[in-house]
Amino acid sequence: MTGAPDQVPSPAAAPVRGRVLTVAEVLALPVMAAGRPQVVAGESQLGRSIRWVHITELTDPASFLKGGELVLTTGMPLPREPALVRRYVDELATVGAAGLVLELVRRYHRPPEELVRACRAHDLPLVLLSRDVNFLEVTQVVHELLLGNQVETLRRTQEIHETFTGLTLRGAGAAEAMRAAAEMSGRAVVLENQAHQALICEPSARTVEEVLTDWERRSRATPPTDSAAVSGPEGWLVCPVEYRGERCGRVVMLPDRTAVEPAFAEVDTSVLERAAMSLAISRLIHPAAWERGAHRGALLDLAEQRYRTAGEAAVRTAALGLPARDCRYVVVLVDLPGDESGVSVAELEESLVKEVTVAGVPALVGELGAGRIGVLLGLRHTKQWRPAVELIGRAAMELAPQAVVSVGSDVADLSQAARSFRDASHVAESALPGTSPRKPYYELSDIGLRQLLYALRSDVRLQGYVERQVGRLIDYDHRHNTDLVSTLRHYLDAAGNKTVAAQAADLSRQTLYQRLHIIERLLGSDLESGQRRTELHVALTALDVLRLGSR
Repeated sequence: MTGAPDQVPSPAAAPVRGRVLTVAEVLALPVMAAGRPQVVAGESQLGRSIRWVHITELTDPASFLKGGELVLTTGMPLPREPALVRRYVDELATVGAAGLVLELVRRYHRPPEELVRACRAHDLPLVLLSRDVNFLEVTQVVHELLLGNQVETLRRTQEIHETFTGLTLRGAGAAEAMRAAAEMSGRAVVLENQAHQALICEPSARTVEEVLTDWERRSRATPPTDSAAVSGPEGWLVCPVEYRGERCGRVVMLPDRTAVEPAFAEVDTSVLERAAMSLAISRLIHPAAWERGAHRGALLDLAEQRYRTAGEAAVRTAALGLPARDCRYVVVLVDLPGDESGVSVAELEESLVKEVTVAGVPALVGELGAGRIGVLLGLRHTKQWRPAVELIGRAAMELAPQAVVSVGSDVADLSQAARSFRDASHVAESALPGTSPRKPYYELSDIGLRQLLYALRSDVRLQGYVERQVGRLIDYDHRHNTDLVSTLRHYLDAAGNKTVAAQAADLSRQTLYQRLHIIERLLGSDLESGQRRTELHVALTALDVLRLGSR
């Protein structure tokens, strides 16, 4: 016998219920291992699935096979002529036999050279048994396992059917369907659109980074299929998803990198097919584009720092089309007032998506709730953020004139995006109703004293401060129908210049002096003190924004 050293299958390979058996798993069964099996050809094909075990002593067994059988023989019928031996193996390979097991006890004590060469030429597993093995016992054990697996497959198929039917009946969304697919298969599953952007990722036992790194390139290398099938260099199981007769994406199941071939069982295909069907029905029930939900989830995860690692955030956003490297990031928040008539958040979101797309600005756009839309811009270092933000601001105000557009800080890494979200939120909270900057958006530099106090208007400490500082003055005006608060405001605006204050209030100097004397007596303080005037100025400004916020 010539060629590579004999290979003894590992006893660790054990059959797993719920899927097909492989050649390696059958060789590891105790009933077969007793014969000390040695693999001398087709070593790379030990992961082939076995549909049946067939004992034969015929010279032409292929005529009784349908493919997937593991053929057991004592070698008694093997022809002696090399040409007939090659023909024997050719026919087995052509019909799709899973492998050939030859017992070296009765006729042969070493296999014919031509048989080994022929099996190697077809990469057909050839297994030698050096000890006597009861072939009937082998078939009994294997067939019981196969039949048990068929029953288990039927049970799993029924479970899959019931699970996805239940999801459909209660109107579950795409995320629930994908989660169920990952849980039932124990594998990573991804929903992508036609642009090869990963919209939903359920990594199962893997990490998001492992699944989505360099996603678009890997996806484009995986050809599309018309039905659930294994495709591409990584052996993905893919299934198209159609909506109203048109293909709108596909769902992908990644193989277990440690599994032997075949990587997927029939139940995996069933899971993927039912998931694709549920996704199509979900699209009918929830017509909003999957991209919007994916962008919204990514934005919320960044804002609330829900990603476990910076790398996970980078690959997730990159899989959605936002550059993850060599970029600067800016968050823009667009708030739509609740009383804005005739404009919905969905309409405004669609308009913003169109604007950034036409402008060629990479961005994630998603509704963040409570009438708020978030936009995360990814800009190359050579580009300024102001033109893009101005474009967003003008588009928002054209559709909703009362919309408030707020900009966060410019950050250099996605891990810092949460800070840009916080800054944009602070700016939005500080935007005074009825006022607008000279540009169609607010930024951090636009926040002055009035804006800062407006942002703090709900703080009871600010409310208490106003009451302590000018509460007695307000009460006096209400009781005596006077206007001392207005007089104090003119005096403070004039920085303590009584002549200017009297002119602004349209009062005589004598009248102004009398009113200031009453104010000092009521407040118990000297208005000549610069610090005291500052405290009162802050209090009156806070009073204005508190009254504005209560409207």
